[in-house]
Amino acid sequence: MRAETVERHPDGTDAPGTPPRARARGPRAARVLRRTALCVVLLVLVPVLAAGTWLRFSYAGEPGDGTRTRGRDALWLGHAWVDGRKDTGDLDRLVEQLRYTGVRELYVHAGPLEHDGTLPAKRYPKAFWLVAGLHERLPGLRVSAWLGDVLDTESPEGLGMADPSTRGAILTSARQVLDAGFQGLHVDFEPLHSGDRDFLALLSRLHTLTAARHAPLSVAAHQIDPLPSLHTLFGAVGGHEKYWSQSYFGQVARRVDQIAVMSYDTAMPLESLYGGYVAQQTALALDATPPATDLLMGMPFYHEDKPGHRAAAETVRAAVRGARLGLARTDRERTRFGLALYVDFAATETDWREYRDSWGAPVNRLG
Repeated sequence: MRAETVERHPDGTDAPGTPPRARARGPRAARVLRRTALCVVLLVLVPVLAAGTWLRFSYAGEPGDGTRTRGRDALWLGHAWVDGRKDTGDLDRLVEQLRYTGVRELYVHAGPLEHDGTLPAKRYPKAFWLVAGLHERLPGLRVSAWLGDVLDTESPEGLGMADPSTRGAILTSARQVLDAGFQGLHVDFEPLHSGDRDFLALLSRLHTLTAARHAPLSVAAHQIDPLPSLHTLFGAVGGHEKYWSQSYFGQVARRVDQIAVMSYDTAMPLESLYGGYVAQQTALALDATPPATDLLMGMPFYHEDKPGHRAAAETVRAAVRGARLGLARTDRERTRFGLALYVDFAATETDWREYRDSWGAPVNRLG
């Protein structure tokens, strides 16, 4: 198609009789594009700035001394403790690391489960050695078996929680590890979508089993929706829900003795924003957790830089301060509260020092 020509005066202005639409088309289109771009930027930027300001505000203030350790903390331990890679020297060093802290629970990785829920005994040949050695050195510790698997919720491969036979096999695996000497059971299934009724049914059956053995049941929990129904939006847009609703979190908490929030891998870019986020998560979790259930907030004892985790932002110092702020604002007197440290094999001396200095040590040392 032949391009339309516009007649012009020698001075460059449009000649009389030039159609008005032809004169205005270029500048007007540019203005529309600029305004559209500005609207898009504002739609994205304003909520981000508002959220950042809110989280930064949540990180402000002083939590006070009433928000120090209750002596109910936990530590996740890697699989090397039960598969033969650790020795007596390693055990002695671990004991000295724990002696003057509030850690009373150890979640020792004894899995993973097979996708059908079964657990080969060859995966934890040194379980008795570990439990006996720890009890001899620190009788106040409780050692739980950490079991779990990747679920088939977001990919074709994984454990199918909806299968009754799989849930039955998980119960059998739980009996196995308790028979092997573990004093409790800690379960971690991911990614577990908010509202999963099959998981609630499994927890009820597991709790009946552990209660009969006088052993605690604990669970690693997803983070709670920072905004209502955010897990639904994440699932629709990205296929990964990430969060649980606060209501579902409460349903899980009512079926266990301990619930540990995995309050890391938050994608927060700054330490202050991460600390504010942990303060918010602590408050949400406290509101949803019944008084008889221990609530533990996860601490990042590891250092990675990936899309969902920035090591310089997700520090132990920020996490502890955030947890204390959330506790101070929501339920300062709550005693069934602690921190859960993830994970032993990636922790540095700086992590341990920040944990001890920020959270404090119990009056009576572990022994």
